[in-house]
Amino acid sequence: MKYLIVGLGNVGPDYENTRHNVGFMVLDAFAKASNIVFQDKRYGFVAETRLKNKSLVLLKPSTFMNLSGNAVRYWLQKEKIEDENLLVVVDDLALPFGTLRLKSKGSDAGHNGLKHIQQTIGTQQYARLRFGIGNDFARGAQVDYVLDEFSDEEKEVLPERLKTAVDIVRSFCLAGVDVTMNQYNNR
Repeated sequence: MKYLIVGLGNVGPDYENTRHNVGFMVLDAFAKASNIVFQDKRYGFVAETRLKNKSLVLLKPSTFMNLSGNAVRYWLQKEKIEDENLLVVVDDLALPFGTLRLKSKGSDAGHNGLKHIQQTIGTQQYARLRFGIGNDFARGAQVDYVLDEFSDEEKEVLPERLKTAVDIVRSFCLAGVDVTMNQYNNR
């Protein structure tokens, strides 16, 4: 069985450690823990690994956030992966910092990356791991907030939250979305 795990973010040094790139950070933590390396391929940076009898394709789209659907559609089709084996890791303003929520499907909740994925692959029926980045910004300052780096306090907690996110991705592939939601969404 094959899975496509997508971490949303923007490429380039200007965005590297920003809140909006937490999807990339989760996949980087997964790759480091699995001792695998990303390679520059079509529409993104790709790493492949196995978990027991599961094949995982990790994707960090190079299309920028608002065109993420192009990369997702390409890799789903190229690897012949079903939508139910797609997991998208995404930042979420509606959740307090560090809160992790796995959902089996749902709306884009105003997130442009998710919106483009849904438009491009034609469904909302795919899992997403929402990583809370909080919403501690003044009215009208949302863009600056998501494109800013985490605070010093958040940076202290971030490694542990990234590790838990990696555990959720592993569980999604090995135990399924329902078991994983029950195990992790109440933490």
